[in-house]
Amino acid sequence: MFDAAAYVASLPHLPGVYRMLNSSGEAVYVGKALDLKKRVASYFQNQQALSPRIRLMLAQVANIEITVTRSEAEALLLENNLIKTLAPRYNILFRDDKSYPYLILSGHRYPRLGFHRGATDKRNHYFGPYPNTGAVRDSLHLLQKLFRLRTCEDSVYANRSRPCLLYQIHRCSAPCVGLVDEATYAEDVRNAELFLQGKEGVVLDRLAAAMQQASARQAYEQAAAYRDQIRSLSKIREKQFVSSGKRWDADVVAAVASSGTVCVNLVMIRGGRHLGDKSFFPRNGEGYDAATALEAFLSQHYLQRSVPPLILINQPFDTAVLAQLLEQQSVGKVQIAIPGSGERKVWLAMAEKNAILALQQHQSAVASQLERLAAMQEALDLPDNTRRIECFDVSHTMGEATVASCVVYDQLAMQPGEYRRYNISGIIPGDDYAALRNALQRRYRKIADSDGKLPDLILIDGGKGQLEVASAVMAELGLNEIALLGVAKGEGRKPGLEQLVSPSAQKPLQLPKDHLGLLLIQQIRDEAHRFAIQGHRARRAKSRNASALQDIPGIGAKRRQRLLSRFGGLKEVVAASVDELCQVEGISRALAEKIYQQLH
Repeated sequence: MFDAAAYVASLPHLPGVYRMLNSSGEAVYVGKALDLKKRVASYFQNQQALSPRIRLMLAQVANIEITVTRSEAEALLLENNLIKTLAPRYNILFRDDKSYPYLILSGHRYPRLGFHRGATDKRNHYFGPYPNTGAVRDSLHLLQKLFRLRTCEDSVYANRSRPCLLYQIHRCSAPCVGLVDEATYAEDVRNAELFLQGKEGVVLDRLAAAMQQASARQAYEQAAAYRDQIRSLSKIREKQFVSSGKRWDADVVAAVASSGTVCVNLVMIRGGRHLGDKSFFPRNGEGYDAATALEAFLSQHYLQRSVPPLILINQPFDTAVLAQLLEQQSVGKVQIAIPGSGERKVWLAMAEKNAILALQQHQSAVASQLERLAAMQEALDLPDNTRRIECFDVSHTMGEATVASCVVYDQLAMQPGEYRRYNISGIIPGDDYAALRNALQRRYRKIADSDGKLPDLILIDGGKGQLEVASAVMAELGLNEIALLGVAKGEGRKPGLEQLVSPSAQKPLQLPKDHLGLLLIQQIRDEAHRFAIQGHRARRAKSRNASALQDIPGIGAKRRQRLLSRFGGLKEVVAASVDELCQVEGISRALAEKIYQQLH
């Protein structure tokens, strides 16, 4: 038993971080404190006043470890790092997404407009961040339509001999073949930059002046093109939801809670333009209030990441320490505030509405998944605690580039971060049984040896033969307690006619096509199928790209790499002429003619 009174008596009145550990030494909760002694003592003084969640947590505590820090700000940083590293069961935890995407205008003579994620280069210009890739793609398409900037990679751009389809549909001005002069293209780039900075009014004025000049020169076609640009930009400006004439850079963060579920909505505004929003649902968020969730989100989301100068929030809490840390990492003033009136309050109301709608949709989806899971458990006579399901599928083309997939369903949702693909080799091409055996052994031998997370049910895309293979593998690994189910395609491979094959059943089970349990099985099976096909196609394309050049005598790894780098891909190499192939380092005319003959 943990002696809380004796332990608290030994604690110092200093700032720091405390870690509550269970009997296995795992951290169940990490917290920060300005005064460690007072904060830890508060958990054990009047436990009846604590929430049921906290009392349950304290019942698991076997030890507490502390780390003293020099300040509360330093404690906040350490707490944030430990929460992300240890992922304690009773800490609210927001998923740490990849770096946010940006739009990029390259530092090329004819700059390329494109999508970027990752490290930056000072030679290029970056705009964003955007909340998701969809927002970036929408902006890309819009800018192509308005300003006709190129989006192709430099390797493709340098080897074009005629305009591509984007020129034909008026989405690019074809600088690759000299159909636009450098000055005109630079003007389009400058207008695109101003638009991305939220200066649509300046862009309209510039386009209007250019239209007048073209008209005065009697260049009526050019004047009409400017007129069309002005009309398109004016329509877009009218539809812009956040438009103040002020170049605000701000994030608007609203947290709402309902029926034990929390949602945080993040709205990004750059240069006065609404770039989009994203909703976050934390792990371990059950029972937390909106203010606690908001504080956790701001710490986990912004520490060690770029921060706008203004963050608007909808829940009050002490933001002084967090603002201090954010100012230090951004080298500029950062304001965290609840707006009282005006346009900022409108922004916040928009974020709150987004959060409420997302929360309602999430709760509806969770309720639907609960119904499906319960229906499946009843139909298959599975225990009520069946929660984690893993599904396998095998994909190949006549035995070529065989790939097996494993997808995971847990916590009432698919878990893409836990998906795995297995490249299969060393088997007779087309032997699905051997491919499945290979994937199952690689998946579960490692888990069985390391006490990893085992599924409650394994789905196999296949019939009796595949199920017998799975049963044999599980028996070899000593994992006979895991339920197995084969999902055999029905007559005509039509959805809803699947037959469910169980090792213990004498004949397959066929559920009604609208049965909720079958819908869940189909959802998981289809995801495994999609993931397997995606991996197979990528492996097959890679293999075919390499082999097409590998089969040519005199083309080794270095020459193959130079060809693909110069032209941007195998398709472009095939389209190249003999003279163009000769321009690649290490390719003589005789070899260029040989390459051309082999590829045609």
